[in-house]
Amino acid sequence: MFLLVLACTVAAFVSGGVPFGYLAGRVLLRDDIRRHGSGNIGATNVWRVLGWKAGLTVLLLDALKGMLPVLAAGDVTRWSGVDDQSQLVALLAGLAAILGHMYPVWLRLRGGKGVATALGAVLVVAPLHSAVSLVVFAAAVAVFRMVSLASILAALGFLVFHFQKYGMSAFSVNRLPLTVFAMIVPTVIIWRHRTNLVRILNGTESRIGSSKRPPQENSRP
Repeated sequence: MFLLVLACTVAAFVSGGVPFGYLAGRVLLRDDIRRHGSGNIGATNVWRVLGWKAGLTVLLLDALKGMLPVLAAGDVTRWSGVDDQSQLVALLAGLAAILGHMYPVWLRLRGGKGVATALGAVLVVAPLHSAVSLVVFAAAVAVFRMVSLASILAALGFLVFHFQKYGMSAFSVNRLPLTVFAMIVPTVIIWRHRTNLVRILNGTESRIGSSKRPPQENSRP
């Protein structure tokens, strides 16, 4: 069982680290996307620098990096005859894929912020949670016109909804793996947005539709 968990986790981390935003920059811009816009390899910066088609493509590919490892991990555990551990292994794979996107081995651990990859993973492990997060994200974008703030609020919405739905039973044996996942993922997403939080508090964060060039970020962890 340990080797199975290790294999799924490592595979998810490595595949989650495939830097589609960086590759899009190399193919379409013939340059490192991190030299442009906010300096991030995520779909938002790709959208801003290369246009909506490239941004949407990277968004979908980054989401698949979270979705496919979770699905594969669940299938592998069932094929291995350990169905009772399928959720745990799938959640570990999802978390590994998210961290792989944030800290990709291919780019010396300088990755994105994990929102799209987290969405892909959550769509599989907790579809209702993901629906709530998407609603929060859309509402926050409409009101504040800041993708970073919307991402933070969506992550918090995922956590709050989890405890609102399950209450203290969230800490039962059966639900504890998802509860831990629901606590870790928003935490790491908010941590990756820490520079955005500073700019939001200072009133200098870029907004959708603003002509102001977004500040260059240091994407080192």
